[in-house]
Amino acid sequence: MTSIYTRVSIRKYQDRPVEKELITEIIRAGMQAPSAANQQPWEFFVVTDRETLQKLSEASPFAKMTANAPCAIVTAYRKDCRLPDYAEIDMSIAMENMWLRTDELGLGGVWLGIAPLEERMNAVEEILNMPENLIAFGIFPLGYPAEERKQADRFEEARIHWL
Repeated sequence: MTSIYTRVSIRKYQDRPVEKELITEIIRAGMQAPSAANQQPWEFFVVTDRETLQKLSEASPFAKMTANAPCAIVTAYRKDCRLPDYAEIDMSIAMENMWLRTDELGLGGVWLGIAPLEERMNAVEEILNMPENLIAFGIFPLGYPAEERKQADRFEEARIHWL
């Protein structure tokens, strides 16, 4: 069985950059996730610089395709909102919302989690020179054509239990 990371890493990215308006729309979709205590304790770093994308691709074994992406969104949350797991849970929902929106917009995107592995998070924070009050959470490279995505149909009627 192949992981999603392996499947995505062999895909070809678009040659054109991703428009700023689309990136903003993807981040807006992420911000629709419910947030702990009605706070949105998140920050987003949009990376288009080739050298920085290359460094990010080396920060995690799952992030290899980041080097060739037109851009990547790095997500982070504030340390002062670190209620028990809420920031992480909400950010997971936000990343899923971002993935769904990239699909609707015809762009491929994939969530490459770096949390909760402190070594990877620290590497990303250092690469981006993030403020000390932020914790890196994940890398979201996007920009390959969504129509190339071959999603497996994971539906099995036997998994539905009617009570």
